Amino acid sequence: MTRATVIDAEPLGELEAADAWLARACGDDLARVVGDALFVLNQAVAGQRLAARDPWLPDADPARALVCRVGYGTGEQVADGDWESARELPPSAARRTMFAPQERLAALLGGREVALACEELALRARGDLDHGRPREGALQLSVALEAALAELEGWREQLGDRLDELAGHRPAVAAAAQAALAGGLDDETVEAVEAALGRLEAALRARTAAG
Repeated sequence: MTRATVIDAEPLGELEAADAWLARACGDDLARVVGDALFVLNQAVAGQRLAARDPWLPDADPARALVCRVGYGTGEQVADGDWESARELPPSAARRTMFAPQERLAALLGGREVALACEELALRARGDLDHGRPREGALQLSVALEAALAELEGWREQLGDRLDELAGHRPAVAAAAQAALAGGLDDETVEAVEAALGRLEAALRARTAAG
């Protein structure tokens, strides 16, 4: 097991102010607080992955954590992973899937289902986007989309409209990949990448459901 603590260096002030912050952090500000901490943590993970040249070092994912907590404490306490006061967060919501992953796994292992290259590429693009790496996500999606349009032809009878829709995203995805190579993506381009990836994921779920 690994324990990671992300510390905000901005002081919270007196105890009452700290308690009020904790209440907000576990309530209305929960998504922002967890998202900001996860972004910082995965920056460190990505840096270690690159520095060590270790492709097997995965991004941190709250859904895989034994427990996630948010709290406050003195400098010495939080530096040691301890707290003055902390609350355990509820488990992350389950990811959307068309049917039980165990059923798909059994079908794959039994040869009744086929794994597509575009599925793996789409997963990598999703991971990059979710962890604040839009350039990498755009480049991954560019390849994933082209692979999907080729591989999903075998399911055109079931997915014809979806394939036509995906083809319509080609120009925007290609432009995003070019922007990524040039150095950066603006908010509108990131939204286009998110939209195209969402439709690709929907098509892959539909393909799985169709068997």
